[in-house]
Amino acid sequence: MHEMALTQSVVDAVCEHAAGRRVHSVKLEIGALCAVVPESMEFCFDLATEGTVADGAHLDIAVTPGAAHCRSCGAAFEMADLILLCPCGSADVEVLAGRELKILSMEVS
Repeated sequence: MHEMALTQSVVDAVCEHAAGRRVHSVKLEIGALCAVVPESMEFCFDLATEGTVADGAHLDIAVTPGAAHCRSCGAAFEMADLILLCPCGSADVEVLAGRELKILSMEVS
């Protein structure tokens, strides 16, 4: 389960940035193409924050769709998975979005 390693990295970054202040919430943006299961990450977040300044914090995850551009027909289209096919049938596509995992914000006191 790579979600635990990813979540631990997020929690480490959040706790470091909080600089000892209490973390109440964290908002993440996860691309639909980065192979992360949001529910697994939520479960791992509770485990990874235990005993840290983020213990008990709320995790809010926004999943963004994948986006691609077809080099053959010029179409822009959304992607729900990593099957790199344009609706025209071409496999000559460029992935533009959907592979990101970003910490958008955090609430501290």
